[in-house]
Amino acid sequence: MPQISTQVHELTVGQLSARSGAAVSALHFYEAKGLISSRRTSGNQRRYGRDALRRVAFIRASQRVGIPLATIRDALAELPDERTPNREDWARLSEVWRAELDRRIQQLGKLRDHLDDCIGCGCLSLDKCALSNPDDRFGGLGTGSMLYGQRNA
Repeated sequence: MPQISTQVHELTVGQLSARSGAAVSALHFYEAKGLISSRRTSGNQRRYGRDALRRVAFIRASQRVGIPLATIRDALAELPDERTPNREDWARLSEVWRAELDRRIQQLGKLRDHLDDCIGCGCLSLDKCALSNPDDRFGGLGTGSMLYGQRNA
């Protein structure tokens, strides 16, 4: 990993990419979505504050656990003066996000447990498909693709 002198207070997009492990295109995307910010030099080149390293690490860690970028952006926007997230911020946010992650884990477990039900079915019949009809929500309304088409119309 390339070392950057502590005397350097701003990073180029290439330096930020090399240090954070995020592709340059991802950094541009994060900036376009308001997750990180840069200033422009007189030559119109991006310069990022060193705190962008921690923000990118925060974004990437949040994404790895399945947090959508919009939720990450909202969390970063709540920080005073757009400061860099610290350990306490991560602890608070991870506690808030835990219930959503638990719900997703439960859904993925159901998906995993019923995935082989679809092999050979082809129609995803609503009268018994655990994927198209979880917990048989539409069981009383009819079966098969006719109901599926009405529901999605």
